Amino acid sequence: MNKLDRHLARVRKKGIDNAIVVRTANVHTAPWVRMKCQFGCAFFGRSHCCPPHTPTPDEMRAVLDSYTRAILLHRNWHEGVRCIDAFNDTVVDLELALFHAGYYKALGLGSGPCRRCGECHIAGSCAHGARARPSMEACGIDVFQTVREQDLPICVLTNFTEERHSYGLVLVE
Repeated sequence: MNKLDRHLARVRKKGIDNAIVVRTANVHTAPWVRMKCQFGCAFFGRSHCCPPHTPTPDEMRAVLDSYTRAILLHRNWHEGVRCIDAFNDTVVDLELALFHAGYYKALGLGSGPCRRCGECHIAGSCAHGARARPSMEACGIDVFQTVREQDLPICVLTNFTEERHSYGLVLVE
């Protein structure tokens, strides 16, 4: 049994549909992803976890290249914001469990903008720095290409009633 298997089983029990180990070489970054945040998301510049306060795609590529593997987490859901908040909590919980198990480089990236505060106090320190994590997109990761290469489901939403696929990543070495 792989040392990571018990951690993967534990997150699956918490409602994660897929938890798979991927090579960080197969996690794709691209400059256009950050531009989608800048020109298309109301959270741009308003959170410690959003650009321009997050790594650029080139910086994220350098981070990814300092690891050989990561755990890609997937959750399919129909509910609202609370579900994605719970998903992001699971990402952080997995990161911390891996750290405590001796994987000292464990680092998590969530899904979507951080909603831990009603309004982020961007001029000061993060009020939830121990649990807040940027999303994969905020760090320039092309989630669609990364996920599709793993044969996992993902689609562009056309309305708020459609099922959603949330993804997070925990870098582990």
